[in-house]
Amino acid sequence: MKKRNALKLIATSALMAGAAGIISACSESKPKFSAIDITGADYARDFALTDHNGQPRSLKDFAGKIVVLFFGYTQCPDVCPTSMAELVEVKKLLGKDGERLQGLFVTVDPERDTPAMLKEYMGNFDPTFLALYTTPEKLEALAKDYKVYFKKVDGKTPTSYTMDHSAGSYVYDTQGKLRLYTRYGSGAPALAADIKLLLAQ
Repeated sequence: MKKRNALKLIATSALMAGAAGIISACSESKPKFSAIDITGADYARDFALTDHNGQPRSLKDFAGKIVVLFFGYTQCPDVCPTSMAELVEVKKLLGKDGERLQGLFVTVDPERDTPAMLKEYMGNFDPTFLALYTTPEKLEALAKDYKVYFKKVDGKTPTSYTMDHSAGSYVYDTQGKLRLYTRYGSGAPALAADIKLLLAQ
């Protein structure tokens, strides 16, 4: 009787150890990102925009690359240039994998941000990064789908207004699936490390 109980105890312990191993393996296989993991989100899945060269663009155009998408405008005094400069630094930190990073800048100010202006703006950071635009009407719908906030703030003259806007970036994996939301000011090393994790999957 004691022997049977001992065998049961051993068997139960083995099962529990096995289950713990499975749970541990599952948790270990999930990467620890610095950014907010939004894998499986039912928004911000794709876009239909035009780049600064006049070419229609959607996520499928960047298959095989990690896409980092940011909403801003060229006359932004601080957040936008800082975010784009940070993305340039991320590309450098990735080394040879930097070729697999695609920076996208969506303007929330299509009224002033002409294709020529957007192209020049991107040239200040990285010539491979693309600026995207659409009509004011379609921008409203896109912002709603991406849960992005933007609002015109009147200036002293009709053309000297500024734009309040969300300051984070969306990160898509090489399959074009939305994976991360990185807050403004998180730093290039943290984003580069997250991208390396995505590239390793």
